Amino acid sequence: MEMVSSPRTVEDIFKDYSARRAGLVRALTSDVDEFYGLCDPEKENLCLYGHPNQSWEVNLPAEEVPPELPEPALGINFARDGMDRKDWLSLVAVHSDSWLLSVAFYLGARLNRNERKRLFNMINDLPTVFEVVTERKPIKDKPSVDSGSKSRSSTKRSSDGLVKSTPKLMDESYEDEEDEHGETLCGSCGGNYSADEFWIGCDICERWFHGKCVKITPAKAESIKQYKCPSCSMKKSRQ
Repeated sequence: MEMVSSPRTVEDIFKDYSARRAGLVRALTSDVDEFYGLCDPEKENLCLYGHPNQSWEVNLPAEEVPPELPEPALGINFARDGMDRKDWLSLVAVHSDSWLLSVAFYLGARLNRNERKRLFNMINDLPTVFEVVTERKPIKDKPSVDSGSKSRSSTKRSSDGLVKSTPKLMDESYEDEEDEHGETLCGSCGGNYSADEFWIGCDICERWFHGKCVKITPAKAESIKQYKCPSCSMKKSRQ
């Protein structure tokens, strides 16, 4: 395990993220045969680590609790021989993406709101490890095409699950970047999403609305367990 020097600025944390990501991508692409060989299902719980010097390592998890950094997915080796190789690598890639984000935001715990948002935007401009491993080419102007508010099938890097159960400001429930919701239109006035305005999502039809268009304030949203937009409320009362 490497000693962790605590990066302080957004740029430092992004550099750390990019280097760890490069190591993980290498393990799952150019070094994949070596990586596959190290993940013997007969061994104990193994983890895949990406290091700040762009190297990667398959090793046992840290013994101390809590560890110095968030730990990657445990026991990736156990499923190796029970799955199609490509599917197994994709699964490890998804867990690696999750780990990279958790490390970045752990290191960025002291960043302010705008810095966290900037860090997330910088991270989101890079293809995920999963996208590289599965050779899915991300669309440039929609970096989160598979996880934005339009798609409900994927929960990867999406705020949807959180917002649906607890209606809140769209940009408070998650450090949302504008491009994730760049094509979201208000279900009432048809206006575009803007991060500096309060929005609320309907739990029934899953459309988004300006708070002012549906007369909901941020304070009022806090006390609503399940928000129904005016048209969904009307449908209910007509039945």
